[in-house]
This record gives sequence, structure tokens and C-alpha cells, in this order.
Amino acid sequence: MNIRPFGWRDLTLLRNYLDYGLFLDSAQVLTQGKSLVSMGALLSFLAPSARMYTYRSDRSSKPDIPLIGQISYATGASFARLTFLAPEAALEQADVSAFSDFIASEAGKLGAFHILADVNECSQAFEMLHRAGFAIYARQRIWCLEGEALGKGDPADWIPSRSKDTIAVRSLYCNVVPGLVQQVEPLPKKELKGSVYYKDGELLAYVELKYGRNGIWLQPFIHPDAGEIERFVLPLLNGLPGRGKRPVYICVRSYQSWLESAIEAIGAQPGAAQAVLVRHLTVARQVSPVYAVPAINGKRVEPTAPIVQIDGSHYLEPAEAERRP
Repeated sequence: MNIRPFGWRDLTLLRNYLDYGLFLDSAQVLTQGKSLVSMGALLSFLAPSARMYTYRSDRSSKPDIPLIGQISYATGASFARLTFLAPEAALEQADVSAFSDFIASEAGKLGAFHILADVNECSQAFEMLHRAGFAIYARQRIWCLEGEALGKGDPADWIPSRSKDTIAVRSLYCNVVPGLVQQVEPLPKKELKGSVYYKDGELLAYVELKYGRNGIWLQPFIHPDAGEIERFVLPLLNGLPGRGKRPVYICVRSYQSWLESAIEAIGAQPGAAQAVLVRHLTVARQVSPVYAVPAINGKRVEPTAPIVQIDGSHYLEPAEAERRP
């Protein structure tokens, strides 16, 4: 199998594949459209700073049916995303495992610890990716809301997230999201992009927002004790700034499946159930101490240092510090 980076001569082939490809990044394809893949392929060799990488694989047995794959990686992120594989009809005959190994190696060089992919559980691609080293770490369903949300909601104080909300959002995230998912998809280290909802000074909901020309993506993190969800979510959905006529896509993970009845009640339509897959590129290991800690009376103590106080430019020992007023 010959695998190489995508070149400009492959653009015609990619254009023919767009209608027969397997899209594995739901947020990107729903908000930006399929053209993002072809644009990403063009940028992969014209503008590497765009962090989208496309590869072509030719099989020695059938070189006339090449396989194309693409990953995206944001600078500083802990994971990369497998965004596209094509053509879908040829995946069963292609050596997906070898192609996956190559992409995993390239993603590791970029600094990613994992590769993520969204795929319908009932598709053949699910089994192929599973054999190629991917495993399920979450499940999700994407709901589509066209037009205004139905029902009557209470006025809600949804505000854009600010830097001072970071601690509260992280606390909510840790309480709502299982530890397995937190290891793969930690909250962004930089500025959060979404809206927060407080009630009586307590953060009850955070919704991550992603805008695109074809739609708006919502990833909710809502506390189970938030009350009647549809009543305070309605103001958010009907008041999204700059929405226009674009549809809203609400991603509900399996650990928050109790939200689905409320989302259905406001008029959203459900999509197919998806498995969120991960391929780990690193192995977690416990770090050994760099120096030995002596045992005292059969017990190992933690290293400590004497506490000192500073008086002007002089250090005072603890005994002297106690005598000072």
C-alpha cells in the first residue's frame, strides 16, 4: 500500500468522492458543509497552518480505486479528528487498518494523544473502524431544530461565557461528564466559547456554541437539578445572535439522555444514533519518583521544608518568628 500526502492533482478525484464519502466529524460537516473537506484538502498543502491534513492511499491490487482520508487538529488540543474517508463503498475492500495506522502516526507527530470519529452504529464503517483500533467512549444523538422552538419558556439570563466563569464551568463539567470522556475530551484550556445560565448565583447550564454558514452546533452541559429544561432553554434557542434562518443542531450525549424528551417537546427532530469513537495514541503510566524518600519507623513520609517568614529582606526562623510581634 502506497500512502502519501494529498496533492493538487488529486482535487478532481476528491470532488468526485464528496457525494460518496463517509463524514466522521458531525459538528464540522453540519455547520460548514461538505465543501469544508475539499477546502481542507486544498489547504493541507497550500496552508499547513490551517491544521487540516489529507492523505491518499493506493492499493497495489486495485490502484484504480484509491482511498482518501482527512484529519483536523487544532494547535494545542489533546486530540485530532478523523473528518473524512472516501469512497465509502470501497472501504470494505481497502486496507483501512494500515491507513488508520499511518494517520495515527501522523497525528501523533502533530502532538495529538487521541483520534476521534463520529459514526452511525448501524453502518458498516463502525465495524471497520473498530477493527482498525477505534473503540467507543460515548454515544450521542443529534437533534435538528428548524425555525423557532415551540412552547412557552420563562425569561432566562443566558449570557456569553467569560473568563470568570471558567471555574464554575469546569466544576459543572466534572459533575456531569463521566471520567472516561473527560480524559479524551477535556474542556478547552483557553477561552470558553458558549453561553452560561445562572440561577441564584449557581451555574446550572453551560452550552458550547459553534457557528457555521450551514448551521449552529450546540453541546449542552446541564445540571440534573436544573428543573424543567425546556422552559429556560427556549430563550436560548430563540434568541441565538446572528442565527438567521440557519438550523440549530443539538448534540445530546448518552450521559445526558434525559434531555431528549424536553428537546423533542420544543419541536426538534432526532437524527440517527451515533457512536463516538477514539483511538488512543499514547499509554498512560504512573510517574515514578525521581528520588527515594527515606522510611522512618517503617513509614514513608512526604518531603517537607521548614516554614519561614520574611521580615523586610531578612528570613526569620520559626522560633524567632514566634517571638516577634
